[in-house]
This record gives sequence, structure tokens and C-alpha cells, in this order.
Amino acid sequence: MTTDPTDQPQGNPDKPEGVPDVPAWAQDGSEVPASPFSPVAPVSPVSPVGPGFEPHSKANPVFPQTYGQQPYSAVPKTNTLALVSLVSSFFVSLVAVITGHIALGQIKQRGEAGRGLALAGLIIGYVGIATTALFLVLAVAFAATFGAIIAAVAGGAAGPFPTVSDTPSEAPADSSSPTGQVGAADFDAGYLAVGTGPKTVDVYFDPMCPYCKQFEDANGAQLSAAVDANAITLRLHALTFLDPASQGTDYSSRASAALTCQATLRPESTLDYLAALYTHQPAENSPGFTDDQLVALQGSDIDFTDCVASDRYLAWSQDNTKTALNGPIPDAEIYSIQGTPTVLVDGAQYLGAIDDPQEFAAFVAGRM
Repeated sequence: MTTDPTDQPQGNPDKPEGVPDVPAWAQDGSEVPASPFSPVAPVSPVSPVGPGFEPHSKANPVFPQTYGQQPYSAVPKTNTLALVSLVSSFFVSLVAVITGHIALGQIKQRGEAGRGLALAGLIIGYVGIATTALFLVLAVAFAATFGAIIAAVAGGAAGPFPTVSDTPSEAPADSSSPTGQVGAADFDAGYLAVGTGPKTVDVYFDPMCPYCKQFEDANGAQLSAAVDANAITLRLHALTFLDPASQGTDYSSRASAALTCQATLRPESTLDYLAALYTHQPAENSPGFTDDQLVALQGSDIDFTDCVASDRYLAWSQDNTKTALNGPIPDAEIYSIQGTPTVLVDGAQYLGAIDDPQEFAAFVAGRM
């Protein structure tokens, strides 16, 4: 049978063309057959076995999501001590260093944030400690240097600043304040005077003062020569403010009193005994000489021995010291004595080097 290719199959005249026929199972409500595309029950995957593969019992790896909202990740907590270290570094460097080291240990152990803060606190703290240490060293050095300068120039003297008690050392009950002039001692004026020259040179000294010894070593000979030549009148003011530096023996007072004994008994030997005191000068903070040793510097003389042993001029020497330190100084350009040696030439204070005889001689000559 020959088929005409133009013939078309005849459809259902009651259904629009192009609409598929309704299957029978949909018309009569019969059970829906299984679809060839129904989902298949999941089958547990079989993990490959062999080197390089892990057992399937382990959780599958989670890969980061590359789009949309990223999984939430907690921000590490900043270590508290790291903040403390940084803040305290500007105020208390030692606290900053201590807390900084503790913070670094905690950050490493706990995985906290703040390592940079802790390091900054440590660095600033160490810099602060170094700066403080340097400042202290410089301050100590400056204080020592400045103190030495003050001691050297106070009152134009190189000796230490004098201190003296208002209460003199206890003298024997029979000692009385001398008056008038005996030998080279002018008890009313408060000094020992040698020479009769027109130029007056006043020397304030302490027998235990090492700077006074420097002045004597440099200028003692020319002063003695000027006295012998009647060019000057030399007035000696023996002070006692270094008594506390003789371990309770009051050496300065006893040596000054011994010099006064010599000035009253043998005025022509006053400068010789003064030179002997300086030649054998004991060190500060030592007991100094005993009375017998002070006598031995002069030689064996019964009157001198009795004068020294009786402390005859001890209180007078101490009173002169208080007068000199409290002022006023008669006919002088300074009000009081602030250190030893203090040297005045006709009332003008010598401020040059105490160990330069040429400079001192020029100063004396310039005042003539």
C-alpha cells in the first residue's frame, strides 16, 4: 500500500491540536508508576584504598566559599597587658617592660592579638629606662663637680664651707677669756699679728685645712720675708670649724690654742710654729696630734707645755671662729668668712690661685 507523504495522522477532534494525550494513569487516578527519572536512594561512597588516601570515616574537607557571604570568623581578642605595656611606657618605664614581656608570653600561648602593642611598650620602656639611667649618672657627676666648684669659690676660698657649733668645746673651769695684747696676740681684736709694715695682710685659716696648707706652701716664705722687711703687717686668724673632722679630739681648736701659746711666749717664733703645724699637718677625719705631739713641734719648754696642757686659749680661738663666720669683718669688703683660706690685703679679698706665688705677689704689690 502506497502512502501519500502529504497525509497527516488524524487526531482527536475534541482536543486542540498540539496538546498531548493524557495518559491513562492520569485519567483514572491509578497509581503513578515509577519515573525513570525518580531520585535514586543515596549510596555511601566507597573510599579508595591505598597510599595517599584517608579513611572515609573522616570528615570531608571544607573549602572556603568563593562568593557571597563568607563564613563567620571570630576576631582574636587583644591582650590586655599589651595595652597596659604601651600606655605605661610613657609614664613608668619599668612597668612597661615587665608587662610587655608577660604580654608576649600570653599572646604566644593564647593566640591573642596585641603583639605590636607589647613590642612598642617594650621598646619605649627600655628607652625610658636607659634615658633615666643616663640622666642619673649625669646628675650625680654634675652635682659632684658643681659641689667642688662651690667649695672652691665660696668666700674666695678653696676650703670646705665652714660649720661651727654655737656651743664651744668644754674648756677647763679655770680658763678665762684673755684681754689686751700679750706678745703677738691681740686678744681684743681676735688675731695674732707679726710685723709692723704699712700693708696689712689678714689670713683666715684652719690648722687642719689642706687648702690652707697649699697656700702656706706656696706663699709662706714670701710672707715671712715681707714681715722681716717690715713691708707688711701679717695678721693670723686661726679658726676651728674643722673640729668635727678630728674624731672628737677638737684638733683644730687645740692646734689654734697651741699657736696662740707660742705667739704669747715667743712671738718671734710664731711663723716658725705655724710652718711646723703645716709641715706635719694631719689628715682630715683623723684624730690629729695629741697635746704632747703639739708640744714636741716646738721643743721641750715648760711654759709652753703648761699652756698647751691647760687649754688656756681654747675658748678664745673658738669665739674668734664664731665672730669670723657670723661677721662683720672690720674694714673688709666682705661681711663674713665663708671658707678657708680667705686672704685680705688692706680689706680687699684675694681671689686668685692659692698655689700661685707670683699671682699673689702681684696682687699684694698692686694694693700698695
